[in-house]
Amino acid sequence: MDFTFSDEQQMLRDLLARYLDEQYGFDKRMAAVNSAEGWRPACWQAFAHELGILAAGFPEELGGLGGGSTENLIVMEAFGRALVLEPYLSTVVLGGGVLKRVGGESAAHLIAQIGAGEVRIAWAQYEAQSRYCLHDVQLSARRDGDSYVLNGNKTVVLDAPYATHLLVSVRTAGERRERNGISLLLVEQGADGLRRQDYPTVDGGRAAELFFDNVRVPASALLGAQDQGLELLEVVFDEALVALCAEGVGIMQRMLADTVAYAKERKQFGVPIGTFQALQHRMVDMYIHIEQASALTYLANLKLSESPVERARAASAAKVRVGKALKAVGQGAVQVHGGMGITEELAVGHYFKRATVIEQQFGSVDHHLRRYGELAGS
Repeated sequence: MDFTFSDEQQMLRDLLARYLDEQYGFDKRMAAVNSAEGWRPACWQAFAHELGILAAGFPEELGGLGGGSTENLIVMEAFGRALVLEPYLSTVVLGGGVLKRVGGESAAHLIAQIGAGEVRIAWAQYEAQSRYCLHDVQLSARRDGDSYVLNGNKTVVLDAPYATHLLVSVRTAGERRERNGISLLLVEQGADGLRRQDYPTVDGGRAAELFFDNVRVPASALLGAQDQGLELLEVVFDEALVALCAEGVGIMQRMLADTVAYAKERKQFGVPIGTFQALQHRMVDMYIHIEQASALTYLANLKLSESPVERARAASAAKVRVGKALKAVGQGAVQVHGGMGITEELAVGHYFKRATVIEQQFGSVDHHLRRYGELAGS
C-alpha cells in the first residue's frame, strides 16, 4: 500500500505546518483557553480564507477543493502537533461528512458555508445511558405536519458552545438500542425550547449538555432517509475515528520532540539526562509506539473505502494502537520531565491531558478491542 502524499497534499501539509508554527504558539493557545470565547475565531477565518483547509476535504461538485479523508488526516495530524482548539473534527469531518454523503442543493449550500468559515457544527450523539453505542438513542423526534418535535437530552456535546448548528441523532421509530428508527437532524442553535449548559473540559476545550423541550424543526432539517440514519452515521464515525487517531499521532510527535529537547538540556550529576542509557531506551520506546500508531492510522485511512466490516475493523484497530501509544508516550514524556511535566506552565502537561481525553473519545481501547473481535467474527 502507498502512504505517499501527492504534491498538492504535501503542499497543504507544509503550508498548514508553517502557519501553525507562526500563529499558534502555546502562549496564544492558552490565552484562548482562558478567554470568554474559549477558541480563536480569527484563526478559524484564516483556516477558511487564507489556507482553504475547511474546504479541502470536500468534492469539487459540492464547492470543495476535491480532497477527502486524506486531507482531513493531514489537517488533524498538524492540529495535534499544535494542540489546536478549533472545531475542525466536529464541523468538517463529522458534520461535513454527513452533508457530503447526503448531497443535494441544501447540503451543497451548507458545505459552502463551512468552507467560508460561517457554519460550525457540533455532533450531538451521546446520551447519559448510551456509553459508546451509536444506536442507543432515546431522544425522540415526532413528526408533526411539516416539522419534527424533539424531546430528550444529549450529553458531553463537544464544541457545542462554538457551534452554529447541531448534528443530532434522534429516534423516529422503534425502541432504545434498535438499529432501525434512528434519523439525523441538523438543528440550528437558538431554536425555541433548546437549552444549553456549557462547561470547560480537562483538555482545554468546551462542551455542553443539551436539553430539548418540544424543540420544533422543519422537516427539511432531516439528513438522509428517515429511520435509516445509522448506516450513514457509522460510515462518518469511522472516518472521524481515523481523523482523531491522526490528531493523536500529531500530539505524540510533539510530546516526543519536547521530551528529547528537554533531555538534552536538563542536567544531573553535571551531564544532560539524555546521556543516561535508561532514558535513551525510554525515548526509543516512545518513538516505536508513535511509528506503529502512525502506520495503523494511515492504513485505516486507506481502508475507509472498503466494505463496512473491513472499514470498521481497520478504524478500531487504529484506535486501539493509538490509545495504547498515547498512554505510553504521554506517561513517558511526563516522567522524563519530572514534576515539571504536570505544571500549567509547561506545554507537555497540556498535551498529556489531550492525549488522555483522546484515549476515551469515540471509544476506549477496551471498547474497540471488543468491536474488532465482534467484526472479526462476522
